Amino acid sequence: MSTQLRRAVASSFLGSLIEYYDFLLYATASAVVFGKVFFADLDPALATVASFGTFTTGYLARPLGGLLFGHFGDRLGRKRMLVLTMTLMGVSSFLIGLLPGYAEIGPAAPLGLVLLRVVQGISVGGEWGGAVLMSAEHARSRRGLWAGFTNAGAPSGMVVSTLAMSGTAALTSEADFLAWGWRIPFLLSIVLLGIGLFVRSRVDETPAFVAAPKEKRLPVVAVLRDHPRVLLLGIGVGLAAFVVQATLTTFVLAYGVQHGHPRQEVLNALTLSSACAVAGILLWSALSDRIGRRPVVLAGVVVMAVFGFVLFPMVRSGSGLALVLALVIGQGVIHPMMYGPLAALYSELFSTGSRYTGASLGYQLAGLGAGFAPLIFAELQRASGGGSTTPVSWTIAAFCLLSAVCVLALRETHRSTLTPDVAASAARHEGQSVPKP
Repeated sequence: MSTQLRRAVASSFLGSLIEYYDFLLYATASAVVFGKVFFADLDPALATVASFGTFTTGYLARPLGGLLFGHFGDRLGRKRMLVLTMTLMGVSSFLIGLLPGYAEIGPAAPLGLVLLRVVQGISVGGEWGGAVLMSAEHARSRRGLWAGFTNAGAPSGMVVSTLAMSGTAALTSEADFLAWGWRIPFLLSIVLLGIGLFVRSRVDETPAFVAAPKEKRLPVVAVLRDHPRVLLLGIGVGLAAFVVQATLTTFVLAYGVQHGHPRQEVLNALTLSSACAVAGILLWSALSDRIGRRPVVLAGVVVMAVFGFVLFPMVRSGSGLALVLALVIGQGVIHPMMYGPLAALYSELFSTGSRYTGASLGYQLAGLGAGFAPLIFAELQRASGGGSTTPVSWTIAAFCLLSAVCVLALRETHRSTLTPDVAASAARHEGQSVPKP
């Protein structure tokens, strides 16, 4: 493992951890704090809905971030964009920690919160693609494993953000926590930002980007004209993973509390399962280097389609052990099969000149599934009278079926190189015809 690859992997993992620490910290705060601090003039139930609404805006902004930073990342380089995305995320999270509440500045408070959440979404939308390519394009072998460290940063960020919020709540009274305690984890973002920028500054630009002639067309035009089928299939492959991610980290939390589990017990189970997910992502990503991306992802969506019917009975059994097993099996074992290999897979689907844009768009558009799944599931429960989760399980199975079809429609990519298009790109710039592979 070369020095630059080691630095690239460390930078990608740490950057992803920091981005998702900030992004998911907001999710926890929106559930327990923001309704009371920023929407104090609303009915409590409506305030909660409004708070989660601001959470969803972050997911809506992610494709915009993928498109924006993907464009400049394909034109100017991966490293420059990653420094910018990390800075945007750290500063916006720090400002959330300083933002006055409704009692101090009235309607300007929720408006400021929404604006900063949009900046967070744009930032995390641009971060993932560049971080994955920083590792994948430096790697000469075991690309799935090294790129998988970026995806492993997401559950790592969840562990750190949950511990930060829970620890702060435990050390302060409820009144102090609502008054100022919740701000501490957000303010700590500036410290993480400094560490992340130091690590990222020591990584060189990727060899693939440096070697490849630059695409004259707009990267998004190149993706839509040259790879429309691949882009659509890539979105389909990732949809189930994101729907399941939202199910296990958001919907199941509320469902567990509704069925008698103490909130802290549910959060503890989520923290444990997130830690297991880090190992699961790296293990399944490494396996995909040996047997291919498609078999691992396909096995994951098939198993999850079945497990979706077992998940909710385990949670509503009332047993703390069953709750832990449900989340550890779901988030720590099965979901990583669907999610871990996606980092390498998306980077292998597109040519160098438009890879940042293509990988980011595919991943972030699929990520909308995580933003809307909890809302869809809540509506399905409401329509069924609030008792049955069978429609939810069938919906999960349907998304898994869609992803399975898309996986089978894609070619296997784990043995491909990320620089086969250099000669072709040079020929295209010289006006020569390029034979199709």
